[in-house]
Amino acid sequence: MRSTIRKLTIGLAALIALPLAGQLAAQGPVPQKAPSAAAPVAALLPSVPAKERVPLDAADLEAWLDGFMPYALERGRIAGAVVVVVRGDGPVLQKGYGYADVAKRQPVSPDATLFRPGSVSKLLTWTAVMQQVEAGKIDLDKDVNAYLDFVIPPFAGKPVTMRDIMTHTAGFEESVRHLISSDPKAALPLKQLMPRALPRRVFAPGTTPAYSNYATALAGYIVERVSGEPFDDYIDKHVFAPTGMTRSTFRQPLPEGLKPMMSAGYATVTQKPKPFEIVVPAPAGSLSATGADMGRFMMAHLNDGGALLKPETARMMHDFRAPGVGPLNSMALGFYEQMVNGHRAIAHGGDTVWFHSYLWLFPDSDIGLYVSMNSGGQGGATGAVRSALFHKFADRYLPAAPGTIGKVDDATARQHARMMAGNYISSRGSFTNFLSLLGLIGQAKLGVDADGKLSFPALDALSAGARDWVEVEPFVWRDANSGERLAAEVRDGKVVRLSVDAASPFMVFEPAPAGKNAAWLMPALIAALALVALAAVAWPVRALVRRSYGTKLALEGRARRAYRLSRIFSWAALVAVAGWMGLIAAFSADVGALGGPTDWLIILLRILTPVAALGLTATAGWHLWLSWTDKRRWTARLGAALLLLAALVLLWVTFAFNLYGFGMVY
Repeated sequence: MRSTIRKLTIGLAALIALPLAGQLAAQGPVPQKAPSAAAPVAALLPSVPAKERVPLDAADLEAWLDGFMPYALERGRIAGAVVVVVRGDGPVLQKGYGYADVAKRQPVSPDATLFRPGSVSKLLTWTAVMQQVEAGKIDLDKDVNAYLDFVIPPFAGKPVTMRDIMTHTAGFEESVRHLISSDPKAALPLKQLMPRALPRRVFAPGTTPAYSNYATALAGYIVERVSGEPFDDYIDKHVFAPTGMTRSTFRQPLPEGLKPMMSAGYATVTQKPKPFEIVVPAPAGSLSATGADMGRFMMAHLNDGGALLKPETARMMHDFRAPGVGPLNSMALGFYEQMVNGHRAIAHGGDTVWFHSYLWLFPDSDIGLYVSMNSGGQGGATGAVRSALFHKFADRYLPAAPGTIGKVDDATARQHARMMAGNYISSRGSFTNFLSLLGLIGQAKLGVDADGKLSFPALDALSAGARDWVEVEPFVWRDANSGERLAAEVRDGKVVRLSVDAASPFMVFEPAPAGKNAAWLMPALIAALALVALAAVAWPVRALVRRSYGTKLALEGRARRAYRLSRIFSWAALVAVAGWMGLIAAFSADVGALGGPTDWLIILLRILTPVAALGLTATAGWHLWLSWTDKRRWTARLGAALLLLAALVLLWVTFAFNLYGFGMVY
């Protein structure tokens, strides 16, 4: 059952996945308080040797990439990719690998093949926002309601500001209904979409990194309103034109002149091409662009904003560091920080269902790196490819300076690891609607291995290699293989939140509340479903057995009614569970189902599920009471008690995970 449910969630998880990012004083620097028994840093790992820095030139870079990319794509079953490296105001190398169209054997061209960089699109939206900040039309610290024609209510007494939005701390829960579709009719004008898709707020603004596509689309709508230009027109005129990005567009479907250049999207290289994806909150991810055009965008930002922004505005955008978890990477304004080998990169990743991309800028070295792939790949291979490209590129061309790395003594490290062990909930998720059930199914687990070291399988896909977490200072771990860090905020001897460098700018993990902890709740749910299924199936089976032997049901009157009603509601509960699994399967097969085609089923299930859970609990309780008062056999009493316990588990899941109601924002 557990493996079946996990398989059904793969398609929907791809939508939510990661991409695996002054006014935030409410959060503040994170204190790291160790238990009184904790020992101080007691040892140093061996010195990190200096690595020879290889000159970044086209010949060496092409030879290195030609050794890396073809194997990576073939091993990951990825159809094609484009890689662009720029330095200063010119490209070092821009090259395509694999195929834009597998059936036609059409190779990827860096300047004539369009890819969908997904959330990398946000960087263009944030650039547009900063242009309007520069023009004095947007104040980063003003209530955004001042720019809107509908109202976003305050949360915890605080309004949302543009700074909150640009640092992913606006506090919105995840929203996927109006996210992505294969149906061109799903595209909506921002004026219609923004009030219709407004998600609930679940965190006070400025306190908790929680990635939000909706918030970015909201920023694009604000640009549209304060500039007086439709968002697509604004980007054409103020971002594409100044940089010479002539083969790029946010428009959906594609303009006729660009359609022949569009790469197909694939699940893997062996499967058929997928339809063009419509990203509904367009400013958050609808860009289609060639690799060469993305190089032009990178060069503008590396050159103090180039033709896009004044130098002081670009520095404001690039240099800001929002508070986060300990020493981990944090958000700049729109970009998120990624440290590697002592170098600070500002970056953004992006994923549609079929395209997977990443853009890194190294301002201290005047270098930009961009990669985009047109397939999800086997086993989510694109995440590993991106991570390996980033780290291996840095190891070769931006190596670390020699130095030493701290290490906490072994006894303290084992103690801290035990404190960290448990189940965690991501801040990027749904909390007030039925999709919160996915948070239970996919709850992250942090464990401790036989050597007393941390194990965090949920993060493994963010790295190409095995993880080896070494505690380098109290509650800060470093992966000995990639150099990435994991850190926790600890208060009064308890872990409050944690994250890892690759995700800390826009997502943290908080301990799962006892009532929603999958460690006990998932086994309990599986056992409950098994018991309900057994009771439901046994009802007709027993009837057939009695008929074959010519006997009658021993129960009479109220006892018979209670027994039959409990079995009827058992079947109703199983139908509801089957419906939810079918719904997740529909999402996995066609993400466009999130936009409305299955709304009838969602409404039906949110009526049937609470009715079935409440009905089963009431009738199972009645059946147990009658079994007890009628002094039936102990086996009958035990069976009735187990059915009631199963009903109570289903009832808890129904209401704790919001499997009821009529709201259609999810």
